[in-house]
Amino acid sequence: MKKLMSILLTLTLTLALTACGASQPENDGGQSAGGTVYRIGICNYVDDASLNQIVENIQTQLAVLGESHGVTFEVSYDNCNADPNVLSQIIANFIADGVDLMVGVATPVAMAMQAATEDNQIPVVFSAVSDPVSTGVVADLNAPGANITGTSDYLDTNSIMDLILAANPDAKKIGLLYDQGQDASTTPIAHAKEYLDANHIAYVERTGTTTDEVMLAAKALAADGVDAVFTPTDNTIMTAELAIYETFIDAGIPHYTGADSFALNGAFLGYGVDYANLGVETANMVAEILVNGADPAATPVLTFDNGTATVNSETCAALGLDYAEMEAIFAPLCTKVQSITTAESFGDLA
Repeated sequence: MKKLMSILLTLTLTLALTACGASQPENDGGQSAGGTVYRIGICNYVDDASLNQIVENIQTQLAVLGESHGVTFEVSYDNCNADPNVLSQIIANFIADGVDLMVGVATPVAMAMQAATEDNQIPVVFSAVSDPVSTGVVADLNAPGANITGTSDYLDTNSIMDLILAANPDAKKIGLLYDQGQDASTTPIAHAKEYLDANHIAYVERTGTTTDEVMLAAKALAADGVDAVFTPTDNTIMTAELAIYETFIDAGIPHYTGADSFALNGAFLGYGVDYANLGVETANMVAEILVNGADPAATPVLTFDNGTATVNSETCAALGLDYAEMEAIFAPLCTKVQSITTAESFGDLA
């Protein structure tokens, strides 16, 4: 288990800014050398580019907010690598350590933290939960109703379908690639089927729960002769993208996906939220709750414009498509069209 414990963002605070309810460091009456200390436990669901980008930006923004508020955010970070048993232990450790707030990155982590805090009411802020209401994480986007709120990467599936048909108006069969066990995929896949049925376009579903299974599913879609493949913000497929993108390139099939990290890892196009901004806004919510006393139950879930299309220019060329032409086709349907090249993580682009 990969663990970066106690990333300490220590900054100056006057006694007048001392906030009630912060964790009390032993033998100092709640004050450290830098002032009030808030302990935060962050758990990431899996190691992938988008989710890692969220975590990095949460930590960076907390440093900025710590300085502006004059507090110390003491962060314990861990990654469960999609293992529910490890996830349960991480959350139990956070509770035993007396954290003031937990941050859950991705739907399974948010759901586990919600269940673990029903009795102790430790505040929870989630990030990258695509459908917080349908999964039961919150009662309502505007009024979550409990000790949990956060930021959503809700996916506008119809917009991606529009992009597919704009690029290929003659598309007859679309592949749907996802993990049936991913709650984030349930609603967008249902919406994709509704869209395709309404437009009299056939579709083929292929699923996988491991990278090996996803690789087999990708090969099956290539054999199925689909004109394009759609994947929502599915963490299983996202983790496997580097292993499958060449299969789609070899078959001449563009892969349309629900996040820019897919495109970073070789998919033709990723469409969705800015995950760096998602991390910043998640950190802002953390500070509002801990420093300014905001009530999670009454703090609306933040949703964002899904208008950015990220096209992998290398994959575009390998598919025999012209990036400038694709940009011109997609631009009227997007807030922004941007290019990226294949890398394992966003840091590798520097």
